[in-house]
Amino acid sequence: MSPQDRPLRRGWTTGTCATAAAKAAYAALLTGEFPDPVEVTLPRGERVSFALAVTRRDADSATVGVVKDAGDDPDVTHGALVLATVRAAPSGSGVTFRAGAGVGTVTRPGLPVPPGEPAINPVPRRMICDAIAEVAAGARGSGDVEVEIGVADGERLAAKTLNARLGIVGGLSILGTTGIVVPYSCAAWIHSIQRGIDVARAAGLDHVAGSTGSNSETAVQKFHHLPEIALIDMGDFVGGMLKYLRRHPIARVTIAGGVGKMTKLAQGLLDLHSKRGSVDLSSLADFAKAAGASEALVQRIISSNTAAEAFGHAAAANLMLGDQVARAARETAADVVANSGIDVEIVLFDRDGRLVGHAPFGSHHESAPPRNRRR
Repeated sequence: MSPQDRPLRRGWTTGTCATAAAKAAYAALLTGEFPDPVEVTLPRGERVSFALAVTRRDADSATVGVVKDAGDDPDVTHGALVLATVRAAPSGSGVTFRAGAGVGTVTRPGLPVPPGEPAINPVPRRMICDAIAEVAAGARGSGDVEVEIGVADGERLAAKTLNARLGIVGGLSILGTTGIVVPYSCAAWIHSIQRGIDVARAAGLDHVAGSTGSNSETAVQKFHHLPEIALIDMGDFVGGMLKYLRRHPIARVTIAGGVGKMTKLAQGLLDLHSKRGSVDLSSLADFAKAAGASEALVQRIISSNTAAEAFGHAAAANLMLGDQVARAARETAADVVANSGIDVEIVLFDRDGRLVGHAPFGSHHESAPPRNRRR
């Protein structure tokens, strides 16, 4: 089998790595021996083992480090050293958590753990508590411990994530729901979208803007003078964002993007990645025709190589193609959040941040040409 044909290799979440490190550290604290490899149980019952990269013990604590392997997923934390230091705690205190170096602290409401707590999500916390209980039962320990989780160089790595926008300061989050990283599932990105919405709701915002990239995000922030907390980096996942908003509504939602991705949304696509679908120039020509394009312009659009070229032809003919595309895109988005009380706006920007298409709030009853919708 060639490298291109082999199955993509799965990896392990920071939560699983933290659990393995904490379990081995507590075992060493109780017995003086570090179990290497250490075996942990994932939320769905699988048992997996991890080699120990760091072991350190002193009179009242033990520290273990496990290197995170994200498999074939392009995870920012792949190769990071996840550290757990376990200390005995007062009788009856149970398991308490501290943020070590490189793990963030929550400062805003709306996240799965409250402000002031280490950014260790609920599932990893349960996994660690279960692992501590397993060790305590086998070594006659009390299970009353303080668990400090850190990530080497975590503060620098966190700068590549959306943690600062979410109000997580000082480092990374310890994440995971299944314990497994599925390659290219983009679970971390979806998680960030959902937490961004949660934080905006908790702050009482009534308007957020989801953007496909940094250019459209900068442009829409200037367009509406929005605070950073209102900005959702949705990337290609407009459908994922809208479906979460349908269950967790915010009154007004702006969707911002370039001409290519917004044309895909106008066609009915809810995943805007190039692998999920491409711009249909025939559909774009239909939008142009609905906007009053001449037959010659329609043919130039059909013959274009890209959406940007097609929009250039329309601009040269003083045709407001962007507004027509925005109206159709708004119909797609409004269908997803129907009956939720959410009003949707679409804004299209060119590569220089200039507004080239707009379907304002409250305009979803305006006509747009029919399109084949794909979910």
